[in-house]
Amino acid sequence: MKGDKTVSTNGMSSAVIPDSRVAREVTQLIRDTENELLFNHSVRVYLWGALLGKQKNLTFDPELLYVAAMFHDIGLTPTYRESQLRFEVDGANAARDFLRRHHISQEDIDRVWTAVALHTTPGIPEHMHGEIALVQAGAGMDVAGRGFEQFTDEQRTAVLHAYPRGADFAARMIDAFYHGMKHRPGSTFGTFNDDFLAYNDPGFERANLCSIILNSSWEQPTTRSKPDR
Repeated sequence: MKGDKTVSTNGMSSAVIPDSRVAREVTQLIRDTENELLFNHSVRVYLWGALLGKQKNLTFDPELLYVAAMFHDIGLTPTYRESQLRFEVDGANAARDFLRRHHISQEDIDRVWTAVALHTTPGIPEHMHGEIALVQAGAGMDVAGRGFEQFTDEQRTAVLHAYPRGADFAARMIDAFYHGMKHRPGSTFGTFNDDFLAYNDPGFERANLCSIILNSSWEQPTTRSKPDR
C-alpha cells in the first residue's frame, strides 16, 4: 500500500503518520473503539517502530505498519469480552477484515495479520518482515521501555508531547491487559500474558506444561481389552 500524503508528528521529520484514506479511516475506527490510553499507546507504537525502522534501514510500508500498530491492542477492548481467542488474534482478525473491505492485497493482509498476532511473542518477529518486527519492537518500547536508549531525548520528548502516556501509565496498562484477558485465562497459556492475570488475581493458577506432559493420556495406564477370538 502506498500512502498519498504524510503529516509530520510535532516536527519529527523522521517519523510521519500516513495520511491516506485507509490510514484516516483506521485512525477514526480505533479512536471510536479504544479509550485514550490504548489509542495513544497504539499511535506511539507506530512512531517508535517507524523511528527504529528508519534508524536500522529496515524495509517497511508505513501504511501497513500504521494499520498493524493501530489494531494491535483492539482485542483488549470491551468489544471482545466474550471472545476466548488470544486477544492478539482478535486484533489480527479485525485488521484483516478491515483491510479486506479496502481491497488490499492478500500478501499485505497476511503481513499485517502476522504483525498483530505475534506482537507479544518475543524471539520471532525480529527475524521477519519489517512491519512484523517493528510492531513488536514499538510495543516493547512503549510498554516496557525495551530499546529505550536507541531513541534520542528529542525523539522521546516529541512522541510523548504529541501522544502523552499520562499519569500512572504502567498501572493503567497492566489493568487494561487484565480486564481484556481475565474472562479467557486459557488463552494466556504459553505466553507472558498470564503475568497480568497473576499480578491482579492472587487466586490465579498458571498452567504448567511439565505437569500437562506428565499427566497426558500418553502417561496414563490404559486397560487394553483382549481381542475377540
